[in-house]
Amino acid sequence: MHARTLMSLPLLALALGGFVVGSSEFIIMGLLPELATDLHVSLAEAGLLVSAYALGVVVGAPLLGPMLDRAPRRQAVILLMLAYTLGNLACALAPDYHWLLAARLATAISHAGFFGCATLLARDLAPPHRQASAMAMVISGLTIANVLGVPLGAWLGQTTSWRVTFFVVAGIGAVTVVAQFFWLPATARPVRSAAGSWAGIFRPPVLHALLVCSLTSVSLFTLFTYISPFLREVTGFTPDQSNGALLLMGIGLTLGNIFGGRLADKGVQRAVPKALATSALLVLGLYFFGHLQIPTLLILLGWGIATFAVSTPLQLLLVEQAGESASLAATLSHAAFNLGNAAGAWFGGLWLSAHMGLPLLPVFAVLLLTLNVAVAWWLPRLKAVPHDIPLH
Repeated sequence: MHARTLMSLPLLALALGGFVVGSSEFIIMGLLPELATDLHVSLAEAGLLVSAYALGVVVGAPLLGPMLDRAPRRQAVILLMLAYTLGNLACALAPDYHWLLAARLATAISHAGFFGCATLLARDLAPPHRQASAMAMVISGLTIANVLGVPLGAWLGQTTSWRVTFFVVAGIGAVTVVAQFFWLPATARPVRSAAGSWAGIFRPPVLHALLVCSLTSVSLFTLFTYISPFLREVTGFTPDQSNGALLLMGIGLTLGNIFGGRLADKGVQRAVPKALATSALLVLGLYFFGHLQIPTLLILLGWGIATFAVSTPLQLLLVEQAGESASLAATLSHAAFNLGNAAGAWFGGLWLSAHMGLPLLPVFAVLLLTLNVAVAWWLPRLKAVPHDIPLH
């Protein structure tokens, strides 16, 4: 009992960090119309705030990755969470659109490093047959942010100001830093091979998995960046109803993350392309039934489940295949996801700028998902860990 409690508190501290990062990353989707109005920019320009954040993650991963390979993971996690908290405070205080754009980019630099270190620390705290589930718990903070943080933050920003939302996220970040300081156990400095941090990254299976990470986010964020305007203009939801729909999708993301952890623990073959194919069918349903409220809600729930079922299997596969470069691979996975976030938001913005319209946006997302299924089909199989391994 005592050992189980000792492990649960560190995992809770790591999941809290995931909640802060997930809230800050995704909350802007629910506030996009308000941000555009308040900052006097177009909806497509407001969407660049999503791209700027994603590019910050992409820049931060290769910059921080080699340093994180040499730092004790507890120390790295706490410092990165502190930097992230200060970045959200800068967002809340940004005087105009360009300052907010710069603050979002700067905040995101610590994103990939935090998740890379946090997921590996969670893996180290768990017994062998539960490592993927422990990693999924860290990511669950991000998905719970979609259930609670995003809709509540959107409601708060719509009823008060988007700045208040960022102030609240920064406050939760400060609490998380304190929790991590007291709850995370001391860790040794990671052992590095003589070949260096990048030795395992250029292996074909690792590059393949990183490509799938990016394509997954491209197909998601092409539509998800503009999901709030879609729900208001196509489905006919009010802002409050739109927040409720985002809450339901967040529940799906959380369930999908748990489901993905189980798939990864069992080494299910082709789990990633099967989940992506399911996402494609559901998004196609959004094109046909997006004007109907009840079917739209059911589709959003299923889309959330299928979308986040791929996250943990992909990250565990990267760690398995990268070997001595596991820390850098885990960090780069989030860079790859966010490179896709940036590209997806940009593609969606181009679609809207070309006057193709919100109702047809799901069709574009389906085409991208179909491409990703084909690429992901040839990923190597995860290693299944026997469940009779004794606990440590």
